[in-house]
Amino acid sequence: MRTDREGNGGVRTPVEPGMTAGHTVTVTPSDAHVEVRLSGELLATTDSALRLEETGLPARYYIPKSDVRMDLLEATSFHTTCPFKGEASYWTAEVGGVRHDGIVWAYEEPIPAAADIAGHLSFYPDRTEVTVDGETLAS
Repeated sequence: MRTDREGNGGVRTPVEPGMTAGHTVTVTPSDAHVEVRLSGELLATTDSALRLEETGLPARYYIPKSDVRMDLLEATSFHTTCPFKGEASYWTAEVGGVRHDGIVWAYEEPIPAAADIAGHLSFYPDRTEVTVDGETLAS
């Protein structure tokens, strides 16, 4: 069941087809200001994040790729598969001469039920400093 309109328009989008009983993924456009830093270096800043809530996991913010310093990231060969979102790709960052492996992931071609997160990346809050409206996101 989808409740979104063309372009989403700020409407909550429950992602339910193919879910196991009781498991849900909800993608909601967020008007919060989200920043990601690593060792003081700004990696991403946006006012156009998507908030993804999934059963049993903390909420995650997905940032449009255009708002991420992709010049600081290097794609890895590591991939994982989530039955609710698809295949995830991972990136490593080099900041201040230090390599930080696998700090960010994305579903570049998510399954149709999670299509809203295509073109967005999410950073691990325990490996980077993610702030939402100035508050540090718990990991």
